[in-house]
Amino acid sequence: MGVMEPLEAQTEAPRALIEALKRQRYQLVGRHSAVKKCRWLHQSLVDGRACYKERFYGIKSHRCVQMTPTLTNCTMRCRFCWRVQPDDIFISLNEMETPRWDEPEAVVEGCLKAQRRILSGYKRHQRARSGAYTEAIDPKHAAISLAGEPAIYPHLSGLLKEFHKRGLTTFLVTNGTLPEALNRLDEEPTQLYVSVYASDQTTHSELCRPQIPHAWERFNLTLGLLPSFKCPTVMRLTLVRNINLKDPKGYGKLVETASPTYVEAKGYVYVGLSRKRLNFDHMPSHGEIRRFAEDLSKQTGYRIIDESPDSRVVLLSRLDKPIRLGGNQACP
Repeated sequence: MGVMEPLEAQTEAPRALIEALKRQRYQLVGRHSAVKKCRWLHQSLVDGRACYKERFYGIKSHRCVQMTPTLTNCTMRCRFCWRVQPDDIFISLNEMETPRWDEPEAVVEGCLKAQRRILSGYKRHQRARSGAYTEAIDPKHAAISLAGEPAIYPHLSGLLKEFHKRGLTTFLVTNGTLPEALNRLDEEPTQLYVSVYASDQTTHSELCRPQIPHAWERFNLTLGLLPSFKCPTVMRLTLVRNINLKDPKGYGKLVETASPTYVEAKGYVYVGLSRKRLNFDHMPSHGEIRRFAEDLSKQTGYRIIDESPDSRVVLLSRLDKPIRLGGNQACP
């Protein structure tokens, strides 16, 4: 498998960025990957509360590894993104300048070890649910979504294969700006997400601040690829009040092109470094998201089949109910 250099040894990542990531409690893995504890992992372990992905798709929150193979590489600098971006800490970084890439086996092994480090404090946690810790240290799901754009990683098929070989399901989340990477996949994820941030090019450019040319056109090419996937596909709309929470007709046209299994209408949450770029008033209420979803339903024929007010998300589909992908029983 080989020994990975730590991210600190990677000259492309400035020290200020590494320190900022550590303060945000990212567990750095190798040259370019990371794991971070999701708040729902904690709440699932101690309170029995779960992420909307558990409610919708059966993914157990305390058995989910939130990771990225491209921590400091992205094709966009979205204003609503929670991750630290170079401008936030006044440094210069070319996020399209790629590092020497670690092999998928090393990335997966490093991420699973990092997850066990994250969980170590729960072994004797007084509030941890009975059996929850034992289940958590044997994760069954990888959310490839934490930060950066995973489609930049050139061994993405190998990464998916490695997780699947170890018995984990995978949710792959992409911003859609690298359709050629998705077209090359010879291993599909368990579920594929395409993040949708605008219904028109102007809004997309202003909100997402692409770092590559023709980002909008490339995003639309990705939508055109979705019907070719055999796995369930999702268009996830991240909706920001007074910016892109508008134009259900325009979003409806994008849905018509992609014909996804699901559409998630999800409200922006005022967290992380997004608070440097947006303000609290940009965060919509669940009621606003629900009303938008109802308008989108009228435009597309997709029905509202579930919702999670805690996460400000509404699920639409042509299915009567979502496909349960977790396949694991919850602990008591």
